[in-house]
Amino acid sequence: MKRIVARLWRIIRGPMQWRVLWLAHAKFMVGVTGVVRDDQGNVLLLRHRMWPADRPWGLPTGYAIKSEEFPLTIAREVKEETGLDVKAGRLVHLKSGYKLRLEVAYEAQLVGGTLKIDSFEILEASWFSPDSLPEGLQESHRALIHGKTTA
Repeated sequence: MKRIVARLWRIIRGPMQWRVLWLAHAKFMVGVTGVVRDDQGNVLLLRHRMWPADRPWGLPTGYAIKSEEFPLTIAREVKEETGLDVKAGRLVHLKSGYKLRLEVAYEAQLVGGTLKIDSFEILEASWFSPDSLPEGLQESHRALIHGKTTA
């Protein structure tokens, strides 16, 4: 049976192989988070409207759209939510194991723009020193800020 499958696999080379693989494998949403810092090392935190009331503060985050490179996802999300321009840097976190989601986080640097929040999603945006983060901050985001990602 394995030989038959191998022979068929070689026959359907190219795009058909990708379609078969796509059908046979799991599909995931990719959540991308940015640890955005300014020139003084302060971190950008957002008070999210739709997050739990006891944990509304967190880093800028959003889902990648189809075919989008993940560093560009964080730049787009920050721009949409705050009006600020950022450049993604090194990958600091990658975690799978969720039913339908993969988490990715990048360091990011403020490069410009003017703060203007999207009030549909965001209630408040503010810069915080890593040593004085607000109450109600997502613990996983606190770990990212301090370079202690969870595995």
